[in-house]
Amino acid sequence: MTDLGPVAWPPAPIRTERLVLRGSEARDRAAFIELHASPEVHTYLGGSRPRDELEREMAEAPGRCPGSFVVDLDGAMIGQILLRRAPEHRRPAAAGKADLGYLFLPRAWGFGYAAEACAAALDWFDGVLPGEPVVLATQTANVGSMRLAAKLGFTGRSRVGRSEGAVAVGRSRR
Repeated sequence: MTDLGPVAWPPAPIRTERLVLRGSEARDRAAFIELHASPEVHTYLGGSRPRDELEREMAEAPGRCPGSFVVDLDGAMIGQILLRRAPEHRRPAAAGKADLGYLFLPRAWGFGYAAEACAAALDWFDGVLPGEPVVLATQTANVGSMRLAAKLGFTGRSRVGRSEGAVAVGRSRR
């Protein structure tokens, strides 16, 4: 991951109707471990990591890097939003563009939190880097992610690479 250029990090917390997007803190470590150890979360991401490995290797305050937002509901982490730029993205359509990623704990699924948090992160991004294209890479088999991409204004599908069902969708500018 490369930085987002001239963007100061971390920004002031971003508040939505129900959520706060903020930088990572040490108190989030257990939620990060739960997130990365969850087989449900990593169904379309190549599989989860063993909890004991994460306990040993994870930083005291994981996720402290430009473009990484903790999604906080009532003072507790429920997910992570990532906005990052990878010059050599594994999906050629996304190379050099800002890439939106998100992970939410299964107990937070189905309440609209991902849409709310991603929309807020994209609004922030549009404010600090106006006109910058954003892509979202997912798999067509991940129906929930495809629905969220459409809800957020991402359009178009382009098969990329040899990964069956992988797509990169570009975001329409408002």
